[in-house]
Amino acid sequence: MGRTLQNTMINLGLQNACDEAVYQLGLDMEELEEIEEDAGLGNGGLGRLAACFLDSMATLGLAAYGYGIRYEYGIFNQKIRDGWQVEEADDWLRHGNPWEKARPEYMLPVHFYGRVEHSATGAKWIDTQVVLALPYDTPVPGYMNNTVNTMRLWSARAPNDFNLRDFNVGDYIQAVLDRNLAENISRVLYPNDNFFEGKELRLKQEYFVVAATLQDIIRRFKASKFGSTDTVRTVFDSFPDQVAIQLNDTHPAMAIPELMRIFVDIEKLPWDKAWDLTKRTFAYTNHTVLPEALERWPVDLVEKLLPRHLQIIYEINQRHLDHIASLFPNDVDRLRRMSLIEEGGTKRINMAHLCIVGSHAVNGVAKIHSEIVKTQVFEDFAELEPEKFQNKTNGITPRRWLLLCNPGLAELIAEKIGEDYVRDLSQLTKLHEFVDDDLFIREVAKVKQENKVKFALYLEKEYKVKINPSSMFDVHVKRIHEYKRQLMNCLHIITMYNRIRRDPTKLFVPRTVIIGGKAAPGYHMAKMIIKLINAVAQVVNNDPMVGSKLKVIFLENYRVSLAEKVIPATDLSEQISTAGTEASGTGNMKFMLNGALTIGTMDGANVEMAEEAGEENLFIFGMRVEDVTELDRKGYNAQVYYDRLPELKQAVDQIKSGFFSPKEPSLFNDVINMLFHHDRFKVFADYEAYVKCQEKVSELYLNSKAWTKMVIRNIAAAGKFSSDRTIKEYARDIWHVEPSDLKIPPPNEPRDTAQDKTPNGTAA
Repeated sequence: MGRTLQNTMINLGLQNACDEAVYQLGLDMEELEEIEEDAGLGNGGLGRLAACFLDSMATLGLAAYGYGIRYEYGIFNQKIRDGWQVEEADDWLRHGNPWEKARPEYMLPVHFYGRVEHSATGAKWIDTQVVLALPYDTPVPGYMNNTVNTMRLWSARAPNDFNLRDFNVGDYIQAVLDRNLAENISRVLYPNDNFFEGKELRLKQEYFVVAATLQDIIRRFKASKFGSTDTVRTVFDSFPDQVAIQLNDTHPAMAIPELMRIFVDIEKLPWDKAWDLTKRTFAYTNHTVLPEALERWPVDLVEKLLPRHLQIIYEINQRHLDHIASLFPNDVDRLRRMSLIEEGGTKRINMAHLCIVGSHAVNGVAKIHSEIVKTQVFEDFAELEPEKFQNKTNGITPRRWLLLCNPGLAELIAEKIGEDYVRDLSQLTKLHEFVDDDLFIREVAKVKQENKVKFALYLEKEYKVKINPSSMFDVHVKRIHEYKRQLMNCLHIITMYNRIRRDPTKLFVPRTVIIGGKAAPGYHMAKMIIKLINAVAQVVNNDPMVGSKLKVIFLENYRVSLAEKVIPATDLSEQISTAGTEASGTGNMKFMLNGALTIGTMDGANVEMAEEAGEENLFIFGMRVEDVTELDRKGYNAQVYYDRLPELKQAVDQIKSGFFSPKEPSLFNDVINMLFHHDRFKVFADYEAYVKCQEKVSELYLNSKAWTKMVIRNIAAAGKFSSDRTIKEYARDIWHVEPSDLKIPPPNEPRDTAQDKTPNGTAA
């Protein structure tokens, strides 16, 4: 979520008033804002997407709730020591959190372990261990519409009789100390992005958020006028018409068997009725195609922790496979491929398959990704139910990612086209009229220059490196992962360095290359990549032959509040994943909206950015998905590129020989070995096209006016990438609710009681 103060002031229309009031107290608002900690309760893009979605849902007047876990420790703070990443605990609640309100009156029990008893009346899950879920509510204000939604985060609490109710020998002290075991569930965020780690505590976290949330939803449904309260047992027929639940990846997939358990075991609905309601309630968003990221939980772990849920999953699978077998008799391989249970070695539950079977809609997050989902990853399922599969291209909230972080540009745009674009970003197309307006071109360039000077001062303060603010700010910020190819950027840096040294008198367009992002603590290769970038920076930044022509900075502890500083100051945005690996990307959209140009592959939302702005207004290079597929078919041989390209060979040899690590020449052996022998992401295959494309970037940068005109064309084409548009599509195509443009009257104005009735609508 990042910081809340400035976003709240903007959405409430109070920023100027607050700035003025604080100024009159002799304080500086910006200094005050810098004190607030980021709420970093997720990893990379998936978590930030949820935050943008909450902002858009409130702005569109949807009755929507965001549910998650109130981690005591969020994503770790990254320190760089001697070029290596070191993790520190993110004790973000140390000074308290003024934005949250504990709601002990809505505390709910969550069960674990135990066993299942079958009888004539049905299944009973008994002898369980109970953990309490305490909700904390954070307000989510819409933009200037007097709507405030709720984000409800659950915290784990041990019940007061914890370890004291059972045949306890009387070690009261130990029993109280053991409360920590239960409360550890919400202690810390697992820091993996695009990687599955099958740990018991992680599964506990996933079930904890799901079980508490579903109880909360059902309590609200029963209390509302939609749930019939005439009889002892509520009629659930209208449940999917009143409730829509969107699964953000497979992490909350246990919600599907949990809702079935509630309907069948507790509410005593027949299976077929329960399954129909469940499928119509859930929809699933897929966020990645990387096989190592797909959640596959061992059956024996689920059996121990959630025995009843395993039985329900088996029953879902049996009925699912019976259906497939009736359509494709004797096709045993299809049954194996489509099963929710993977046999061979340890039996595992494929959570993505569970989500597809248990949902009425499945979507990818960019056109190209949704195609890959349909034709490759889940092709058997898409063949069976093509109408279930959709695309919903991701977006970003223009409130945080333009108004808040780049007020200079936001104001400049408002002067030209009015202020309405903030709620309807498609209006940015009106800027096309000003592409040839010399004054506007100069003003856009001036805003960018001011942002660069401000960020350069920040860098000099934090990193003690002198930055040339007229150099091109070439920025690559995102989680560190092999598929995102920070290594390819690194090879380009080394190539530029070698070119400067080869001919110091030749014209060179000065660059400040900024790379930032966190590596998962257990991801060895990602940590080596960080070390390599810092080792290269050490050499480049201290070579007098290079001077101010080339500077390399590794941005420490990249997070939302730092993104808000670096993105408005960026000239060139690096979006260079291997085609077919980045589901969408959202940083790409933030840079586009803030007046950076993109160098990128035809991957994720880059494809649609090129479609909107015209491919000639992005720097597109490298293999397309078809080329990657063809190269896989032929077999990728890194050596061929190394032998054919002298500059690549030179750069690789320097890393290999210890040019960047003289005290330990073999330091980067693992990196070199990976690049030659098991590089799944084919860095060498795109190196030549990347370097040539970068030359075109430098050439255009020399012509400030032509560069800025291209920037304006990009901003004018960025309207599609508002999360408001994304959410309108979810609302229309999946949730079946109508966004409301009605501005609720403020609380100080009396309301007409007749209009106070809530219109019929689903709560998402």
